Amino acid sequence: MEPAVLIPIKSFDLAKGRLSQALAPDERARLAEVMASTVIAAARPLATWVVCDNPTVASFATRRGAGVIWRPSRGLNAAVADGITFLADEGHRRVIIAHADLPRAVDLTWVADFDGVSIVPDRRGDGTNVMAIPTGVDFGFKYGPGSSVAHQAEALRLGLPYRVLDSPELGWDVDVPEDLSILASLGLVLRSPSIPRPSILDGTQP
Repeated sequence: MEPAVLIPIKSFDLAKGRLSQALAPDERARLAEVMASTVIAAARPLATWVVCDNPTVASFATRRGAGVIWRPSRGLNAAVADGITFLADEGHRRVIIAHADLPRAVDLTWVADFDGVSIVPDRRGDGTNVMAIPTGVDFGFKYGPGSSVAHQAEALRLGLPYRVLDSPELGWDVDVPEDLSILASLGLVLRSPSIPRPSILDGTQP
């Protein structure tokens, strides 16, 4: 069976709080939804599942052809672990885990062309934007600050070969206001910089 893709998504309304100095709540929600659509599109043609605990996110995933793994109140690391167990039970021997805030994502499939663990850090070399792992190995997820190094250590603990991949497309996530510089080039138009708080005026979902 081909690899599956697992995308953890929390409530769009609560997403990207660190962008509050630059974007209003409705703009942050819109941005989160557009980026999540981009990541789901980048997973094609692989089977794609969203792990979530929000009805709006679940409906969003279904409309875009993704399956839903409902895991309320689990937190990111536990939700991803639950998702991996679910997909292993479905018969998948390898899973690509991708965060939903990758506006430059085009193709996720290549990350799984390795027998061990593949790690795509963010462009700062700190977080883990995308990772591919074999199922059935009891991998301990360490998402949060320093997760790239922590996931490498986890692969070593399990005796799994691993590689760290530099990808300009998958390495660009959006967490803080300076990350928003990528949006205009992707068709997410911001208001004039003379306005203190820029607004997203356009952003067509894939």
